[in-house]
Amino acid sequence: MPRHAPPETDDTDLDARPSKTRMKQEAHELQTLGRELSELPEDRLAAIEMPDALREAIVTFRRTKSHEGRRRQLQYVGKQMRAADAAPLREAVDAYKLGSAKDTLRLHETERWRDELVANDEALTRWTQEFPQSDLQRLRSLIRSARKDAAAAPEQRSGRGYRELFQFIKPWLAEAGAHADEEGDDDGDE
Repeated sequence: MPRHAPPETDDTDLDARPSKTRMKQEAHELQTLGRELSELPEDRLAAIEMPDALREAIVTFRRTKSHEGRRRQLQYVGKQMRAADAAPLREAVDAYKLGSAKDTLRLHETERWRDELVANDEALTRWTQEFPQSDLQRLRSLIRSARKDAAAAPEQRSGRGYRELFQFIKPWLAEAGAHADEEGDDDGDE
């Protein structure tokens, strides 16, 4: 009896096809991206270009309350994500996350400035060098108030001086950060 030779297979066809594990991993990544899209604020989500079916699936996911319903709807969002170009959607989510990270960094920088200004007078000298247009008389008054509040007994502290100093510093750092972002964008375009 003649033996039949196995059909010849082209190894390149097997290599080009993704594995089942890789396909599942990509499906989970798309599902995760869909969840992140659903967590964006309404105005951000509305500004993103995407297929209507995906947008409707995300809106339905947001409205769904039951655990099992959300799980199934998220799977449907993942299925709709396969028909969409994931790159611009991922960029939109990343841009939103980066924006909130920058806001958090500015908040920490504002707190750091406030603490330094209350702690020593050298910080005031640095502030005047960095922000010469600021109202220095008002700043000195706010620093005195914050120091007075810090020196009071814990039960007598109002925290008002700290809050007012923080509110004074915040817009100056936000403006400086906006200028730095613009300069960074200009450098990236060249």
